[in-house]
Amino acid sequence: MFDLDRWREIFQAISNNKLRTILTGFTIAFAILLFTLLFGIGNGLKNTFKESFAGDAENAIYIKRGKTSKAYKGLQIGRRIQFRNDDYSYMIDEFGENIQYITAMYSKFLKIIYKDENSMNQVRGTHSDIQFLEEIEVDEGRFLSQFDIKRRAKVVVIGRLVEKDLFGRRSALNKYISIDGFNYKVIGVFSDPGGDNDERYLYAPISTIQSIYGNTDYINSIRLTFIPTLSNSQAIAFGKKIGQKLKVKHNIAPRDQSAILIQNMAEASKGVGVVMWGLNIGIFIIGFGTLIAGIIGISNIMVFVVKERTKELGVRKALGATPKSIVGMIIQETILITTIAGYSGLVVGVSLLKYLKPTLEKYFLKNPSVDIGLLIGATITLILAGLIAGYLPAKRAALIKPIEALNAA
Repeated sequence: MFDLDRWREIFQAISNNKLRTILTGFTIAFAILLFTLLFGIGNGLKNTFKESFAGDAENAIYIKRGKTSKAYKGLQIGRRIQFRNDDYSYMIDEFGENIQYITAMYSKFLKIIYKDENSMNQVRGTHSDIQFLEEIEVDEGRFLSQFDIKRRAKVVVIGRLVEKDLFGRRSALNKYISIDGFNYKVIGVFSDPGGDNDERYLYAPISTIQSIYGNTDYINSIRLTFIPTLSNSQAIAFGKKIGQKLKVKHNIAPRDQSAILIQNMAEASKGVGVVMWGLNIGIFIIGFGTLIAGIIGISNIMVFVVKERTKELGVRKALGATPKSIVGMIIQETILITTIAGYSGLVVGVSLLKYLKPTLEKYFLKNPSVDIGLLIGATITLILAGLIAGYLPAKRAALIKPIEALNAA
């Protein structure tokens, strides 16, 4: 039941003891404020780390050509490895059961023109599976098909920013653009979670690019994804096996590490998992430590507050106040102060984090934010800590005889 007299006593006690009220409230508010900022910065670090691996399939393997660093079977050192279409076919024949998607790539930087607008962009000749390897999202039209590759069609899928550069606010779909002097029909426009750089690419059938530039079967690299059922250790072993087989095919020394370069996202994922685990542990320790510091601060202040009010409690008992009413009054006062202070710290913390967000993002902290549910939980934890911290000394003080309380120093 709402007791008006009780609340008058509480507000009178708060008014008569402004310093202790401010100290108690500041401890709570500062703990929540610090908790919010630290968790926000920690989450910003995690988001930045995750974003650096965005835009590519997590089960991808990239195979690039390099130069030999060792002489082998009469072949000289420094030999440039050249992949061809038969390497792409070999990968499918040899490892098909463990491959989900695969594409060869033959790319060139070329001049792109539409009417009076022009730009230099990377044109990637690929197979249709590149859409899934790069996690490309088609916004308009369609992506490349196997039929486009088979008939060497002069069609192209352009990135969102390429469309913006050449067409402004107009749609590029079904328009013709000039790529190094050859007309290509725009059959699709895409966006890419990898960001702006990835949205400045153009994708054309690899057969078309090969036929135009030297009528060659050269490819620059091979990209694939392994089937998701492979464990992390199996995927790492799979990547090593690919390297070994390709070294045999191209007469490369088994220990030559520079002739064929393989980037296996399974290995990167393993490293990312370790770093993310470390970040989560660090954030937990910081957040938990902040709450513990706040709880200790509240406890110390409440013990002091109750001790300071021993004479007052003695007077109340002498006038007929029961131990239950005395404890209830202190608990209500504690809950009131900690709730208001905790909420204030939460609001200030969230507002400050929102205000600092543009500045923090300049320092590579992506979307530094905190889940409101987590903050509310931390605030309730501190309120409960304040409740316990106030109850125990209040309980002891309420059991002291009035004469002893009045004679307390």
